[in-house]
Amino acid sequence: MLAEDSTLLREGLALLLAEEGHQVLASVGDGDSLVRAVEADRPDLVVVDIRMPPTHTDEGLRAALEIRERWPAVGVLVLSQHVERNYAVRLLSQSAERVGYLLKDRVAQVDEFLESLERIHAGGASIDAEVVRQLVVRTTHADPLARLTPRERTVLQELAQGRSNAAIAQQLHLSLSSVEKNLNSVFEKLDLPRTTGYSRRVLAVLRYLES
Repeated sequence: MLAEDSTLLREGLALLLAEEGHQVLASVGDGDSLVRAVEADRPDLVVVDIRMPPTHTDEGLRAALEIRERWPAVGVLVLSQHVERNYAVRLLSQSAERVGYLLKDRVAQVDEFLESLERIHAGGASIDAEVVRQLVVRTTHADPLARLTPRERTVLQELAQGRSNAAIAQQLHLSLSSVEKNLNSVFEKLDLPRTTGYSRRVLAVLRYLES
């Protein structure tokens, strides 16, 4: 399902997805309509713009959060014109599963956009590299992230984009054991306990975004 107030972009996305073999169950222009559509006919995944009518502030984000709370099996990909740090944190505050946050410019890179959809549908996450890059700049002097080595920070940056350990290893040309070692060090330095019911990977990403 698609929720985007720009008719041109909405119809373009619908055409692209149809051409790639996906079925678009609904295409709407506001957050409330999206929630009603999801309630009526559960999709595998929704793509929703953050800013939509009537106020063009966070209607799309609020719809995304409601969908994640009421129907956690539905994947959610949020699109934004600019990096919205607080919105990214709110979106990931529940879990980093079946969720994505991409800048709209990324939609033009069709292969990356479709890869993000597949990753979210498979239960993973997809966070725009530009979002993560800007957050890195903002967190350079933050504690406890300042305790991380450059390699640990790079591994955490890849984790924040939703990559698995194997994907991080491939991206950074490291061994899988090296990635696991660096992540364990990150978890320890961020004081993330081994607590039943909480994913240290999710907690690390949230700590990263909130710093």
